[in-house]
Amino acid sequence: MDFEQLKDWLQSNRITEIECLVPDIAGIARGKITPAKKYLREESIRLPESLFGQTVTGDWPEDDVYEKIVDPAERDMHVAPDPGTVRFVPWAHEPTAQIIHDCYYQDMTPVPYAPRQLLKRVLQAYEEEGWRPVVAPELEFFLTEVNKDPDNPLEPPTGRSGRKETARKSFGIDAVNEFDPLFEQMYDFCEAQELEIDTLIHEEGAAQMEINFQHGDALDLCDQVFLFKRTVRETAILHKCYATFMAKPMEEEPGSAMHVHQSVISLKSQQNIFTNEDGSPSDRFRWFIGGQQKYLNAAIPFFAPNVNSYRRLAPGYSAPINSHWAEDNRTVGLRVPGSDGANRRIEHRVSGADVNPYIAVAAMLATGLLGIREQVEPSAAIEGSAHHLPHALPRTIEEGFRYLDACESLVELMHPRFVELYKAVKMAEHAEFQQVISSWEREFLLLNV
Repeated sequence: MDFEQLKDWLQSNRITEIECLVPDIAGIARGKITPAKKYLREESIRLPESLFGQTVTGDWPEDDVYEKIVDPAERDMHVAPDPGTVRFVPWAHEPTAQIIHDCYYQDMTPVPYAPRQLLKRVLQAYEEEGWRPVVAPELEFFLTEVNKDPDNPLEPPTGRSGRKETARKSFGIDAVNEFDPLFEQMYDFCEAQELEIDTLIHEEGAAQMEINFQHGDALDLCDQVFLFKRTVRETAILHKCYATFMAKPMEEEPGSAMHVHQSVISLKSQQNIFTNEDGSPSDRFRWFIGGQQKYLNAAIPFFAPNVNSYRRLAPGYSAPINSHWAEDNRTVGLRVPGSDGANRRIEHRVSGADVNPYIAVAAMLATGLLGIREQVEPSAAIEGSAHHLPHALPRTIEEGFRYLDACESLVELMHPRFVELYKAVKMAEHAEFQQVISSWEREFLLLNV
């Protein structure tokens, strides 16, 4: 769809209002809401470049750090629609459209801080090799009671039976049916937006669910994940509860992940480059795994972007704690599902559900590409449980950034200016968290030390 077709779509559907969306560093929807007539009349929409320097708390990094990266004049960006992303906003009361926008400077060079532009940059590197990545995300989330006081722990919501979940109900059909009205409306909203969601299952945690997406183009799937998160949150609120994509929202419950299945197709042959003509695994398949292993610690700030993320990557809760790989083994960080040669793929299981999908997928594909370029041999596939092997992932984002700072090739592929701003934003968030005194500290230290 080009811009003229976009205009026709808006007019034929009698759209009165448009949400102009830009995903920020945290994956939050920023932008403007504008009347459709004004949107079609204006030559361009502008937003300040500082949008990408904002932390999840609404603050910015310290001036001496921030102004070395972003122009202190807070200059405007030109915000241009991607016409192919136009969709209805099905929960709106008036006919409303949402359109994802890309950001450019006034000379029309892309803004390197924009997460969507970052993914495009990595996909361009694949295109130059004659390849196209294919991905299929699996996204976990919890439903919770409305939580008006952030000092109170989250609780599972009450289902149609009038009771809250207490026991583990993995893959439970009746457990999903407890929230049938919510999920029926969620599917209706997704269908209205052409979000190609597939399977809905109940995960390990109390009121923890997982949605699987159909495999496809990496940029389109990240757009869908970005919009799906908005959709589930809106649907949950309509049903008097919350949906959260926090990596570890509840004590004594497992965390939520965004697992991503990845393969790579040759543009020339349209065949999977992970498989040889005789159906055997290719060298590129091994090297892709090798790159994802080699660069996993350096890329961990993109897969575990928040303080809460590292509570999930801990022993005892089904999350990976090291960089091992294996076939058909859910205890590893890099899993090769059973499949025929045409569908050979790698499931990246490290990312939390709290990631920005554009950034996480860009980092996954970047590390795999570096592995192919450098012909990195992976370790031997393990047998048995990787959960019994040593914890080898960084335990904080600070530690992850130390690995990233020493990894010139990954920084270059992800773009040095993006990495610099991303680090400044995340370290500002980390510093703010360090100012918080927890209830655990008051409980055990107040009168004892």
